[in-house]
Amino acid sequence: MNQDQEFSFKNVNEHYLNFLLKCKCNKNVCIQGDDNLQSMLVGAVMRKIKSRTWKKQRYFKLQEDCMTIWYKSKKAGNTHSTFSVGDVEAIREGHQSEVLLSIADEFPADRCFTLVFRGRRGNLDLVAESAEEAQSWIKGMKKLIENLENMGEREKLDQWIGDWFKKADKNNDGRMNFKEVQDLLKMMNVDMNEHHAHRLFTMADKSQSGALEDDEFVLFYKMLTQREDVLRVFQVYTADGQKLSQSDLEDFLREEQLEGGDIQQHAKQLIERYEPSDTAKALNAMTFDGFLMYLGSAEGSIFNPQRRGIFQDMGQPLSHYFISSSHNTYLMEDQLRGQSSVEGYIRALNRGCRCVEVDCWDGANGEPIVYHGHTLTSKILFKDVVTAVGNYAFKVSEYPVILSIENHCNVEQQRVMAQHLNHILGDKLLKSTLDGKALNGLPSPEDLKGKILVKAKKMGGLEEAFNGMVEDSLTGEVSDEDEAAEIDEDNLHRESKSKQRLSKELSDCVVYCKSVHFSSFKHSRIHSKFYEVASFTESKARKHLREAGAEFVHHNSRQLTRVYPTGFRTDSSNFNPQEMWNAGCQIVALNFQTAGEGMDLNDGLFSQNGRCGYALKPDFMTETEKRFDPETPQQRDNYQPIILTIQVISGQQLPKVNIKEGSIVDPLVRVEIHGVPMDQAKQETRYIENNGFNPVWYDTLRFTIHTPELAMVRFVVEDYDKTSKNDFVGQYTLPLSCMQQGYRHIHLLSKDGTSIPPSSLFVHVRFTELE
Repeated sequence: MNQDQEFSFKNVNEHYLNFLLKCKCNKNVCIQGDDNLQSMLVGAVMRKIKSRTWKKQRYFKLQEDCMTIWYKSKKAGNTHSTFSVGDVEAIREGHQSEVLLSIADEFPADRCFTLVFRGRRGNLDLVAESAEEAQSWIKGMKKLIENLENMGEREKLDQWIGDWFKKADKNNDGRMNFKEVQDLLKMMNVDMNEHHAHRLFTMADKSQSGALEDDEFVLFYKMLTQREDVLRVFQVYTADGQKLSQSDLEDFLREEQLEGGDIQQHAKQLIERYEPSDTAKALNAMTFDGFLMYLGSAEGSIFNPQRRGIFQDMGQPLSHYFISSSHNTYLMEDQLRGQSSVEGYIRALNRGCRCVEVDCWDGANGEPIVYHGHTLTSKILFKDVVTAVGNYAFKVSEYPVILSIENHCNVEQQRVMAQHLNHILGDKLLKSTLDGKALNGLPSPEDLKGKILVKAKKMGGLEEAFNGMVEDSLTGEVSDEDEAAEIDEDNLHRESKSKQRLSKELSDCVVYCKSVHFSSFKHSRIHSKFYEVASFTESKARKHLREAGAEFVHHNSRQLTRVYPTGFRTDSSNFNPQEMWNAGCQIVALNFQTAGEGMDLNDGLFSQNGRCGYALKPDFMTETEKRFDPETPQQRDNYQPIILTIQVISGQQLPKVNIKEGSIVDPLVRVEIHGVPMDQAKQETRYIENNGFNPVWYDTLRFTIHTPELAMVRFVVEDYDKTSKNDFVGQYTLPLSCMQQGYRHIHLLSKDGTSIPPSSLFVHVRFTELE
């Protein structure tokens, strides 16, 4: 921002002027006519439950902003905690967590509920004093969450400003003196020259009272956040410097945003949707405020809204899709000492995961258990896992879920497993080929909607089962596979590969996903059946990819392959899934409980197509007569590389990562391309010193991309540090095929993949064909 620039705000948007007053009466709006919220404002004593033995009373109360829950211990004097309503992802009623199930005999279900937080934060299990009080909190929380989800971008920004105002107004007098404003700027990640800050403060202090209140603070904020970068774009397209006529806006959409279709109609809709001024609307025009709101909206974001819903053909064989898949799904932490929990399954399924892993071992009282064998991880019951999967499988996606069973149980407990699968899942469990159809290829996700498939060992094949040929006996001697076997090959600990007998009942639960040992691509080409699934550790998969990439892709055009992390990853870290997608592997199993690049890429790939957990592979990976080799992408038909040019323009309200007093972010942006080996690339902007609030770069990064259909683009913001590793600030990952061109905002996500409004980047994107 130019230090000497004069700001003229003759027409500060009335929406802005009213916002603080709105914050003050937010309480009234929020609770009007709602008894549940009224009673939450009064507060209630509830029991916070951590285990069968840890049950403590806490006083919970909704704050007057209707955005924060405050709670304190009766005994602990003044200590209290708060959490934001926005942190809560869901409310589960009754005994729906392991903790509440463990005290089910003590407290009835109608008094119990669980608050599930976003990201990887643990749940909060509560017991109210009465069923009525529990309902009051359950309904009230649901209403508050719904209100939040229905907020527009501008309202979210207002809310955010209001939160900061309240934090900085230390003496709660609704006014802010210059010292409070300086503190606020530090809290908001702004390191501003004191003279300049004082100048803005004096300009905003219209009443000359030495403190900012109501519209004065908003005016100050608006001067502070003046978007020169967006104004520059606006002024290129406006004829009169004040507004964009409809035809100006059409020019912008056509020339900059490179939009097709009915541009006239689209421009009309944007004015209708985002223009706050009725006067401008009546003129079919868009003011700068409306333009800013459009660019900050979902339509102005980098992710193409047309790719958000289900837009892919869901009628192709299962082997033609990448499938969102989880490894060691039962673990909440690392795989040596971590806690096993059905919560792992619920969280994965709620994130769109469509293949979960179940490690089964013999348990006490004839009940199979699930845990990470030969480790200190805690144990859960197989039947509880199946119940959770049955309850949550189709909450966010109706497409099929695969239960990948690693079976270490004796025959008797395998029978119990089969009973639980049949009894608990009922019609959801796929028990036979579809409509008695035999046997020429895998069915599609569309055919298998609402079905749960078991991937495990099977006696004989589908053909025999189809013709009623399998003998009712325990002849199926099969060697155990998956991790225990693979770890042996990785020399982690040598255990003899025991031969294990298989129960017919469990074998019968397997239809289209028969686990088999992999010999070679040649052997598979001649002998393999379409319903056979091979599993590889990441290191084995890499070896095949190096030695026979085209063969691997071809194999995966007709059969499913599962790849999972090597047993050496005891910290539950993840490999880069992109390598495996390059080979067409469908079930690339990641530790969903571990944040980082691997999960960012997984979330990015599956953020398209309705987040349904299935993403269609490009044609050149599914056509059996084609041979695509990820190592030599230039040899395929219709090879057309592109140049991706990204100008990183600016950042907005980046979160503070270092809580040290007075520390301000020095942000830089790295753009990473993940794709076939030739496309792997990273470039960075320079770093901006001491400005996480509105840094400006105007740095241009260029990439040549040989296989755009497989490329993922990851934007990472870091806090530059010359003496140690940069701190992570935020990221956003999406498929190149889902990127919109032109001027776009990128709404950043935390390490956990949850949103951190209003943090964003402003960029300009162009694709050009390589001549």
